[in-house]
Amino acid sequence: MSTVVSSDPSAGRVVVVTGASAGVGRAVAHRFARDGYRIGLLARDADALRSVQSEVQRLGGQGLVVPTDMADADAVFAAAAQVERAFGEIDVWVNNAMATVFSPFWEVTPEEFRRVTEVTYLGYVHGTMAALRHMRPNDRGTIVQVGSALAYRGIPLQSAYCGAKHAIRGFTDSLRTELLYAQSRIRLTAVHLPAVNTPQFNWARSHMDCQPRPAGPVHQPEVAADAIVHAAHHAEREYWLGSSTDMAIVGDMLAPQLVDHYLARTTFEGQCRPEKIEPDRQDNLFQPVPGRHAVRGSFSHEAKDDALRLTGSTVRFMTAAGALGLAAIAGFAASAMRRNDRR
Repeated sequence: MSTVVSSDPSAGRVVVVTGASAGVGRAVAHRFARDGYRIGLLARDADALRSVQSEVQRLGGQGLVVPTDMADADAVFAAAAQVERAFGEIDVWVNNAMATVFSPFWEVTPEEFRRVTEVTYLGYVHGTMAALRHMRPNDRGTIVQVGSALAYRGIPLQSAYCGAKHAIRGFTDSLRTELLYAQSRIRLTAVHLPAVNTPQFNWARSHMDCQPRPAGPVHQPEVAADAIVHAAHHAEREYWLGSSTDMAIVGDMLAPQLVDHYLARTTFEGQCRPEKIEPDRQDNLFQPVPGRHAVRGSFSHEAKDDALRLTGSTVRFMTAAGALGLAAIAGFAASAMRRNDRR
């Protein structure tokens, strides 16, 4: 990996990336490093973070390793303070850390469901609280919530994760209105992702007989990273990445019961690889799995290197315009039929 010297005006700015040890978070750290950012790297596995730090430095940025469990609020607040002491004021905070369990809901234990919720939902809450503590005194900064199509449309076998992503969207919308009321200059944006080729499918806890796989068309983590860095710079209300995300969200808005039945028919088998799950398979729900951190997972042979990126308001406008157009055509046809009848 060659060193990249950035001439970008954002060089020297400070970003915190949670879940930075693998997958989308690691790709985001690489992307910010190419722009010369100083990056607070938050995740549980210190050795994995040190590898990311070396990669960040080779790419032209600076990295600070801060081992952190996002479920621990005090640890998150301490991590934010450590980043600011080392690098200065935090310009961007990216909430990305997640955990999941692949399982029918009735086989998930309360402890497993709670852990997914604490990492994936409360981890974003803790991260956002920490970011605001450091951004509000100067009334500046950007918070990026890495969301999912599953924040709008739940699917089988990931009830805890889908519930957490829905919760993130709800609290983010609430916070956005509070920032507007306060006339704050802090920007809040969300990027809703499609299926992404990350290592999570090799180490997430599973009660399935088969190896888990992404649901729907798969995209490379670097595609998600580009969208997230774009959101950090431009901060529209929200971004929908990938046509599958657009279809899932709009489809659920227009015909949720139809989508229920479609997902019930297709998505159990659609999240299964042919391989049987290993009986001694390690998972990262309560502790990291050492030595297996990477940007990409096992699906590079099918993963796409680009994706349609639209703002949520654009997709909603296009959907509404299409619906109005169909209504106008139907009205015109009905009027013509009435005129013909009168003749």
